[in-house]
Amino acid sequence: MRKIASFTIDHRKLLPGLYVSRKDTLNGCTVTTFDLRFTAPNREPVMDMPAVHTIEHLGATFLRNSEKQDRIVYFGPMGCRTGFYLLMFGDLESEDAASLVERMCDFILDFDGPIPGAAPDECGNWLEQNLNMAKFYISRYKEELSKEKRYQYPVD
Repeated sequence: MRKIASFTIDHRKLLPGLYVSRKDTLNGCTVTTFDLRFTAPNREPVMDMPAVHTIEHLGATFLRNSEKQDRIVYFGPMGCRTGFYLLMFGDLESEDAASLVERMCDFILDFDGPIPGAAPDECGNWLEQNLNMAKFYISRYKEELSKEKRYQYPVD
């Protein structure tokens, strides 16, 4: 079997950033997958699952209510818990999503109140939420993005 593209990136060299993971086109419609890498894989602890869950709920709520709502296909966590995937319609580059991702971070940092969708009739694991830890990870990620624009995967 052919190795999928994300497994060809040397995760030992990967740092927090906003990367284009892949672009898929079918019948003239392109979907760009962004890799929002929050932690340095295999060198930092993975993110706390309740915080990841909270970021997923708040991030998806913000993105699907933003001015780009018609371009949002999906926002959710990576299985390795080192970041999130953001899928958007269009042949896009990291620079095209940077402002939106920054505003999503600000939304989460400023958020106070009940987590959207965190109710037993709306979520399959509604009690597993941690807003304080979500803000910790978002703050770290936003700081990393402001220090250095990491938009290209490291090359060997």
